[in-house]
Amino acid sequence: MSFAAATRVSHRRFLSAVTSSTRGFSLSRSVKADPWPLPHSPEHMASTETPSDLPPPTPIPRINESVNTLRARLVYQSRKRGTLESDLLLSTFARDNLPVMSEQELQEYDRLLDEPDWDIYYWATGNRTAPERWRDTPLLQKLAKHAKNEGKTVRIMPALPA
Repeated sequence: MSFAAATRVSHRRFLSAVTSSTRGFSLSRSVKADPWPLPHSPEHMASTETPSDLPPPTPIPRINESVNTLRARLVYQSRKRGTLESDLLLSTFARDNLPVMSEQELQEYDRLLDEPDWDIYYWATGNRTAPERWRDTPLLQKLAKHAKNEGKTVRIMPALPA
């Protein structure tokens, strides 16, 4: 038997074994939705939408927290969000703004960080309408201006203070 004939026989045996399988194995490539859609794509926007009937998150009470501790915690929480886009946006915002924020502004920023990452990101970039509780706040306006990056600054994750 020639090599070509042996290959055809082998291929037929493989196909008959595969098609008689109870697993339903298919030789055609199945096309599935991308499990990791890119930010700003319609699929991503739809899959990261927080239901509007969800109440706002309840902040964790932090009794007797000093302003310095609050500021340090907010720097850390701005860096460690879980998504690179949010980490970069919020960590550079924190670097530029937290040192000059009043205690009241810091507490407002703390409440904002309790919101879901993608919501904050899309509110800041203007791709979603913020809920009434954040819509016209100076904090979200500052964050939106920061997100526009009008100076076209190359942004990298800021170093943590020593």
